Amino acid sequence: MNDKLIEIISKTIADTLSERNSLKIPVGVSARHVHLTKEHLEILFGKDYVLKKKKELMGGQFAAEECVTIIGFKLNAIEKVRVLGPLRDKTQVEISKTDAISLGLNPPIRESGDIKGSSPITIVGPKGSISLKEGCIIAKRHVHMSPEDSKKFKVLDNEIISVKVSGQRGGVLENVQVRVDEKYTLEMHIDTDEANCMGLKSGDFVEIVRDNRS
Repeated sequence: MNDKLIEIISKTIADTLSERNSLKIPVGVSARHVHLTKEHLEILFGKDYVLKKKKELMGGQFAAEECVTIIGFKLNAIEKVRVLGPLRDKTQVEISKTDAISLGLNPPIRESGDIKGSSPITIVGPKGSISLKEGCIIAKRHVHMSPEDSKKFKVLDNEIISVKVSGQRGGVLENVQVRVDEKYTLEMHIDTDEANCMGLKSGDFVEIVRDNRS
C-alpha cells in the first residue's frame, strides 16, 4: 500500500468521524421553573419590579436571580423555583412528574405556552401570591434547532423524532418535538426525571434514530 493511498484512506476515516460527531445533539437538562406576566411579577415582587438577569439562555431568554415557591393541592410546597425571563403574556409553571406527585397535581405534557386546561397551582413570592386556575404543565421534550441545523439533520419544524442515548442507562427517547427558529441554537431539552432515568446531564450528547428516509 503506497503513501498516497494511505493518505486517502486516513482522510476518508477522519471525514466520516467528523460527520458523525457533527450530527450529535447536545443536551440541556431543564429544572422546574416559572414564566411570569408583568401583572403577576408585580404581585409577587412589588410594583414596577424588574427581573435581574442571572444567566443568558437561548432565544433571548434568561434565568433570573429571583425564585418563588409553588404550592399544589396537597399544600406541599417546593421552594426556590427559578423565574425565567423575559416576561410573557401568560404565567406558566413547568415541573417534572416527580414534582407533580409531590404537589398532588396531574399536569398534562405540553409544548411550552400551551396551558389551556392545564393544572391549577399557587405561586408565592416575597410580596404576595397568585392562584392560577390553569398554567402548570410538564414540558414536552424537544430539540431546538436553527434552520441550518434543520437542513443538516434533515428534519422539519414540529416534526416528531426519536433520539438515541448511549451509556449504561441509555436507550431511545421517542416523541421528541423539533422546534426550528433563527434564534435557536442546537440543544435537546429534557426535564430532570428524563435526565435521571437515562443517566444524562447537561452537555452530554444524543443522536437522532434514523428510519428509512433517504
